Amino acid sequence: MSPFYIFLLVMACIAVVVFIALFFVKAGYGLFTSKEWGHAISNKVAWCIMESPVFLTMLILWAFAPTDHKTLATFLCLVIFEIHYFQRSFIFPFLMKGNSKMPLSVMFMGVFFNILNALMQGGWLFYFSPKGMYEADWIYSPQFICGTILFFIGMYINIDSDRRIRALRKPGDTKHYMPTGGMFEYVSSANYFGELVEWIGFAILTWSWSGVVFAVWTFANLAPRANSINKKYAEMFGEAFTKRHVKRMIPFIY
Repeated sequence: MSPFYIFLLVMACIAVVVFIALFFVKAGYGLFTSKEWGHAISNKVAWCIMESPVFLTMLILWAFAPTDHKTLATFLCLVIFEIHYFQRSFIFPFLMKGNSKMPLSVMFMGVFFNILNALMQGGWLFYFSPKGMYEADWIYSPQFICGTILFFIGMYINIDSDRRIRALRKPGDTKHYMPTGGMFEYVSSANYFGELVEWIGFAILTWSWSGVVFAVWTFANLAPRANSINKKYAEMFGEAFTKRHVKRMIPFIY
């Protein structure tokens, strides 16, 4: 087994550990902000610092990639990936309302994972994928077409859900409210569902184990938190929330 596939296997195994651990430990940001996680800084700044490294690392990996891996297909995969992280790094943080903070410990863990993820996705696309896999005709393949459609559906759900959450707050407000409308009619963490759909789409459009591992990581990281949010909403809003019988993250399933 090549070192790259060992890397993917190790990342997949860590994802399983993280999935289990997060049912017992709640990351101290957002709804679960806690001083126990140490010094915190502005949420806006933290999100920008946390998300931008993956955006920049992917560009660097592309810039130094072998010529035979710089095809139209790999470039389009890069663009699709970067669209998400440009939005998450340089648009989403500055749309936030309120003065919430994120612990530096959470931020740096996010930075570390994001760089590793860039090495997974960029490593596969630009260095370790079989020669000839991503030639020009790949963009006409069922995998690329279906995966791309799914990716942008997920991105729309994610952005729309974040917008609905922001709309619940007035400028300067730091309270938490019960989101409704859109996919929130089916799940309490609709933004997480959208992100999961995005990365399942990316795994399909790249048809890669690296994409699969990232989709697994997305579920492992967000599903336990979605479970905690669902329980927290039940505590905060009582029957107004529980009578809606919404799932946690995946409509009709979880």
